[in-house]
Amino acid sequence: MTQSFKQLGQLFMVGFAGKEIDQSTLNLIKELGINHFIIFKRNVESPSQLKKLCFDLKEACRSYGLPPPLISIDQEGGTVARLPEPFSQFPDARFLAESENPLHALSGYARKCGLELAEAGINMNLAPVLDVCPVGEGFFMEKRSLGADPEIVGKYGCHIIKELQSLGVAACAKHFPGLGAAKIDPHLLLPVVSQSRQAIEEVDLPPFQQAISAGVASVMTSHTIYENLDSSNIATLSASILKDLLRDKLGFDGLVITDDLEMGAVENERSVAEAAVLSFVAGVDLLLICHDHEKVRAAYGKLHKAVLSGNVSREECEESLRRVDVVRDKFA
Repeated sequence: MTQSFKQLGQLFMVGFAGKEIDQSTLNLIKELGINHFIIFKRNVESPSQLKKLCFDLKEACRSYGLPPPLISIDQEGGTVARLPEPFSQFPDARFLAESENPLHALSGYARKCGLELAEAGINMNLAPVLDVCPVGEGFFMEKRSLGADPEIVGKYGCHIIKELQSLGVAACAKHFPGLGAAKIDPHLLLPVVSQSRQAIEEVDLPPFQQAISAGVASVMTSHTIYENLDSSNIATLSASILKDLLRDKLGFDGLVITDDLEMGAVENERSVAEAAVLSFVAGVDLLLICHDHEKVRAAYGKLHKAVLSGNVSREECEESLRRVDVVRDKFA
């Protein structure tokens, strides 16, 4: 195996089952060189246990000659929060954004959240949500969204991004190019957004543009079909959305990460392994697989084969590894 293939595992971020490192996770680190992880409620018992778990993950990577890992979490607050008490419990983003003094409330959330994550050894928060979502129209992102006005969502989102990143925690703007108009939850089924291209450019994209200007470390893709951007592929698998729109038009050269490839919106249509290769070809840098290690292995194998056969270029791998390294050097 050449050096660049040995580094292929650094293009994956994986979940694992328990409150300490299990043998399956150690095997992924040792055999495939996988060294980015995501923390869920199932991994957390107490602050001291979580701190030890993150330390052990870093030590395991170091002992197998791997660079420091990105360790991420979805700690948005409210509906999507992974840390139980005595960690701080936050309301939904919408609640904070509509409070009497929203910037003060959002600052309080971002600072406290960032300090607690950094103290535990977590260096990446998959937040904020930058989806622009109206109230009372049955859109499933309503509570998690910062508002219905693109300017406000961008302003508040950048506030969170700057606060988190000043504390050493990489932020992630999600879910590109905007999930605010989706009625169906992609965890379960495949949403289709029928907004015109103009509406997407005027409403959904401005918060992401603001976040990019503010130096956000990463952007997460949406498992949704945007009929007027690419009628055949979800954003996660769409080069026209990720390369043409996000990279070229919006000028983002940071880390692009998939939403969980085990979601129904993906797996109901194709295998995780197939989706991993397609998303990488479309312009993703980091492949997120949150649960099943057999699926991680299958995806790694399929990506490895695609590189060997030339279907995925070595240059693309190296470019993605460079982007991973930029975030790692700054936050891990």
